[in-house]
Amino acid sequence: MAVVDVGEELAVLFDEAGGDSVPAYERIKKLVTLQIRSGRWSEGDQLPSENQFVLALGLSRMTINRSLRELTGYGLLVRIAGVGTFVANTKAPSPLFEVKNIADEIQQRGHRHRTEVVFVREEETDHTRGFLRDTVGARTFHSLLVHFEDDTPIQVEDRLVNPVEAPGYLEQDFTKLTPNDYLSRVAPLVRGEHVVEAVLATAEDCRLLQIDHGEPCLLIRRRTWSERGLVSEARLVHPGSRNRLEGAFTR
Repeated sequence: MAVVDVGEELAVLFDEAGGDSVPAYERIKKLVTLQIRSGRWSEGDQLPSENQFVLALGLSRMTINRSLRELTGYGLLVRIAGVGTFVANTKAPSPLFEVKNIADEIQQRGHRHRTEVVFVREEETDHTRGFLRDTVGARTFHSLLVHFEDDTPIQVEDRLVNPVEAPGYLEQDFTKLTPNDYLSRVAPLVRGEHVVEAVLATAEDCRLLQIDHGEPCLLIRRRTWSERGLVSEARLVHPGSRNRLEGAFTR
């Protein structure tokens, strides 16, 4: 555990968090959130005290208290009476042994899910690529999406879909439902496989996830089958600083 430094840098970040039209308590919330989401303030780090914030930013203690209290309500901070305020566990858990809808996961954590669609298209099947090479015909459906938790991108979903199993895939509005949701309706899952790797983010992943070049990421390669055959292959990229994988098993 580290104690977050407070000083001139904090004041500069506060100034950068918005103009005079943005309430001071919202600017504090923004700067604290950015420090956590960027990884500069890590899980378990202790924040400056309210008095230190007051001295560094020239704001009232009531304003500081409101900001930290609301961030605690969002689950970003943990406040311990008589001890201090700490960065909470900010890594979003993802299931290791299950195939779940990412929108449901995020909403269950009390946050807002949204999707940005980079593209959804039909293209010629690359029979040299991956798991689909021997299982689909000449054409493949291909989608590239970015999933957000509140305003933070937490997953790039790069998916190839077998047109025979999901012929209406290209007509779906994936800002309103997820590919997982749609595919589970038209081609119910009977089997799945996961391959999990630690990788360095590609330049495109960095751009889409808004992370630094070469940041470590968790990569899940997932194939799913219906009763009729292989449905899709997905490449799911998660920033290592924002996600963890969880799994449970019984003997």
